[in-house]
Amino acid sequence: QLQLVESGGGLVQPGGSLRLSCATSGSTLDYYAIGWFRQGPGKERVGVSCIINSDGSTYYADSVKGRFTISSDNAKNTVYLQMNSLKPEDTAVYYCAAGGGGLTPPEYDYWGQGTQVTVSS
Repeated sequence: QLQLVESGGGLVQPGGSLRLSCATSGSTLDYYAIGWFRQGPGKERVGVSCIINSDGSTYYADSVKGRFTISSDNAKNTVYLQMNSLKPEDTAVYYCAAGGGGLTPPEYDYWGQGTQVTVSS
């Protein structure tokens, strides 16, 4: 069973940047896509971005387009989420997941434990 471990979360001021990492126990290429999701306080888990392993295509939620960038290092079995121009509304627990692609949680089979991102002055 694939295991995913997120890291890189923390406290950052508005306008700042963070890079999240998602390290997998197996090859990311074994799965159609790796996605990033987030769940804010009292909110549902929503998709942020995903990368399709076969061709490197990337997709983003409208709320993060132009600010977040997803990338992968297949040699390291790691997927990254570079987050720039962070806003307080980006505050959430961020999860990575492996599965079938898209930006909806039911499409993904394996999940990490999450990493907290807090954007506050």
